[in-house]
Amino acid sequence: MTSEVSFPISTSQSEETTGKYVITFRDNATTEGLAILRDQSGISGLANAADFPESALDFSQIEATGAVFPTLGIAVVSLDEEALHRTTISAAEDSAILSIEPERIFYANGNGLSIDHLTGYRDAVNNLYAKAIASDLGEEMRDQAVFQDDAVSTWGLKATKVITSQYTGEGIKIAVLDTGFDFQHPDFQGRSILSKSFIPGEVEQDGNGHGTHCIGTAAGFKDLNGRRYGVAHKSTIYVGKVLSNAGSGSTSGILAGIEWAIVNGVQVISMSLGDGTSQSSAYETVARRALQNGSLIIAAAGNNGRDLPPGNIVTQPANSQSIMAVAAVDNTLTVPSFSATSGTSIAANVDIAGPGVNVYSSVPVNKGRYASFSGTSMATPHVAGIAALYAQALNVRGQALWQILISRTLRIPQPNPRVGSGLVQAPQ
Repeated sequence: MTSEVSFPISTSQSEETTGKYVITFRDNATTEGLAILRDQSGISGLANAADFPESALDFSQIEATGAVFPTLGIAVVSLDEEALHRTTISAAEDSAILSIEPERIFYANGNGLSIDHLTGYRDAVNNLYAKAIASDLGEEMRDQAVFQDDAVSTWGLKATKVITSQYTGEGIKIAVLDTGFDFQHPDFQGRSILSKSFIPGEVEQDGNGHGTHCIGTAAGFKDLNGRRYGVAHKSTIYVGKVLSNAGSGSTSGILAGIEWAIVNGVQVISMSLGDGTSQSSAYETVARRALQNGSLIIAAAGNNGRDLPPGNIVTQPANSQSIMAVAAVDNTLTVPSFSATSGTSIAANVDIAGPGVNVYSSVPVNKGRYASFSGTSMATPHVAGIAALYAQALNVRGQALWQILISRTLRIPQPNPRVGSGLVQAPQ
């Protein structure tokens, strides 16, 4: 990637910032970069993720000044205007500092809503989608559903051939960085689950529902009636709570979750989160380094497809070239109008598609145990779970895993900017 100091960065009104700054260091230059930061801002002794058990930074124990993530080569710090100016000037072409950008706020499903509101969101999306299909397709095509939920499995597992795959994800680790997980859910009893919260004051228990739904698709198995809804049902689950129970979180928490996952040898990292269409040097650098460490980051393309251009393109962080951006398709393999499309930058491309309309999966027991939602958030864990199946089947990691996923998709008659290489398919 081309080196650049990316300050100042313009953000739209919808792209919220925290007031802190994300400092990305060049490869193998973290120590030198921290020295520049110390000299220009006076900041030293930052909390280091490596000093915490399993590199899981505890935000309740760190100072307000910020933290450093050595595996990622990133620091997030508070800088006043003068310190920011001095540090930016020092970040010259040959400096150890690659980029400086504002810390962002991100959301599950592009909003910060609880599962009760997500239910309304689901109904609204599904209703709008049905109306769009009714106006765009003829009667014969509308009545012909290609895949359907039944007593055996969800339609998405049929469409992606998960239901016939001999692989289970056994021996593979999947990290879902989201709103947490309902540890009381009966479908996951006996599973190997490791968890950390990167939200100050909140435990890993999912008070939102979004995270439990995504984990169910990526790594769950069957409901109490025997219907299968999950992909990699023998994988090891890493629950990283990087979004609050209200559905929002900052770059710091997301980076902490990625650092934790990489250090613990997680092969697949699933992130159904995002907001805004500006691009980030930090996320691109982090994702590239993750690939080099054998970890593939897969992220939702975004649910902003109905917005006027340029707002309908892939959102951050999925709009990084080294993060696999996932679009949604429905059970007729048609792209719903809410699914984001590729932008003019190669980094902002949709890379692959997954089932993302009326997706049935687990939700917290106190919210009904199961629910169907729509969104690129739902498509993403399908791809993540199938990535785990390929990691098991072919023993591939990082960039090699990426290439296998996109080379074995089902080509579908949709424009490439909407679906990338096509619909993800499971190994047989």
